[in-house]
Amino acid sequence: MRFEVLHTCKQSGARVGKLYTDHGVIDTPVFMPVGTLASVKALSPEEVRETGAKLILSNTYHLYLRPGHELIERAGGLHKFMNWDGAVLTDSGGFQVFSLSSLRKITDEGMQFNSFLDGSKHFFSPEKVMEIQRALGADIVMAFDECTAPDISHDKARDAMERTIKWLDRCSKVELKPHQMMFPIIQGNMYADLRRESLARTVPYAKCGIAIGGLSVGEEPSVMYDMLDVLQPDLPKDMPHYLMGVGTADYIVESVARGIDMCDCVLPTRIARNGSAMTMNGFLTIRNAPFKEDFRPVEEGCDCYCCKNYSRAYIRHLIKTDEIFGGRLLSIHNLHFLARLTEKIREAIWQDRFLDFKKEFLENYSAK
Repeated sequence: MRFEVLHTCKQSGARVGKLYTDHGVIDTPVFMPVGTLASVKALSPEEVRETGAKLILSNTYHLYLRPGHELIERAGGLHKFMNWDGAVLTDSGGFQVFSLSSLRKITDEGMQFNSFLDGSKHFFSPEKVMEIQRALGADIVMAFDECTAPDISHDKARDAMERTIKWLDRCSKVELKPHQMMFPIIQGNMYADLRRESLARTVPYAKCGIAIGGLSVGEEPSVMYDMLDVLQPDLPKDMPHYLMGVGTADYIVESVARGIDMCDCVLPTRIARNGSAMTMNGFLTIRNAPFKEDFRPVEEGCDCYCCKNYSRAYIRHLIKTDEIFGGRLLSIHNLHFLARLTEKIREAIWQDRFLDFKKEFLENYSAK
């Protein structure tokens, strides 16, 4: 695995690059669709590929609980198990333990937690998490980290950061498969001094990529941008910077302006199943009454399968009658939209006009 910076925008410092993996080459900046349980919800791998995706994310915590990493390894790894010929990234499961398990105990040894499925007890150590990801066979695996809520004290944030770095050292000692690469994760909550320290102590473990965790967890957008501004000057120049859990168009544009190359989020497919579409002007809640007799495509000028073939009125009808096809169509559109957005971002960077693009985009975009 290797990363190549092809061009840096003279106007903004944002980069265009290529990430080379055993399962394909990924153009950056890139948005990664999430396939939590080895499936991007409601879509076939072929449909996901047709949206423009080349790299998807799957979830260590969920796949450990079901069907089990041993079974997936026996099946030939995630790529073969889900018939996906592109690249795969697996997260470490730390965020899921943080967000899904009300009964959890975190120590320097690891995390003890109760399954959200049946309440059964489990334990994740750094070594265990890396062994699970090795068995899953993803191209990019994430180091085990402790995610924290945005309102904790500085002392508690420091404790979590220190623990994350201790765990990172232990993760780094676990041998992966030849095609795999570990990305370490910067933590530090919403404290600039902790973020800087976490970055400085994490960089030595980064071989071909580094991630930023613990943002987009409920804090105000301005706080997230401030933390990215703190980190940007010292992020390694020769590897991709991955901001975890970000998936709205405005967040992506703002993040790229702050040195981010990779993002992921469940949002595009989740809101699609609830009847909402992503556009260059913001969100459209297609299930709402104004679209009952609107025979236009979801977004004028979009060339996705959904927009080329179906109207807002028809999709609203599907959503209102709980027809699965409605959520599938909007999922296709939303993923295609983000792939198209990142194409526009890369084009603007190549043309050294990314700040102009960002200004024009935000003037027309509404996050409401």
